[in-house]
Amino acid sequence: MIEYMEQAYKEALKAYKKKEIPVGVVIVKDNKIISKAYNNRQKKCNVLGHAEIKAIQKAEKKLKDWRLNDCDMYVTLEPCKMCEMIIKECRINNVYYLLSQSKDNHIFIQTNICNELKLKYQKLIDNFFKNLRD
Repeated sequence: MIEYMEQAYKEALKAYKKKEIPVGVVIVKDNKIISKAYNNRQKKCNVLGHAEIKAIQKAEKKLKDWRLNDCDMYVTLEPCKMCEMIIKECRINNVYYLLSQSKDNHIFIQTNICNELKLKYQKLIDNFFKNLRD
């Protein structure tokens, strides 16, 4: 599990380096990564440029099916409401994330694995938003 979260973190770093909100995603099926992605909303000027949506589209293409049954998603930041609905529609089994955005979300599973990685990611997010203000 931690190796998938580390890969999601690497995707978030790619977004960070491109001045995108640093969110990274990995989708896993049968213990294999089938897709990964990071945010590119700003660069592409596309509201759908969320890492979760991009990763889902890649996984659907790879599996040749819009149903992602038996897949798990590992994402650095809890998905927004839009992504949450798309995740439900494509039938991903579980979503694991490092940082939570809300306390009232009962659909997704927040894990306390990877505390060191969680702290690293929190620092990355903090730096990103600090640089926006500067």
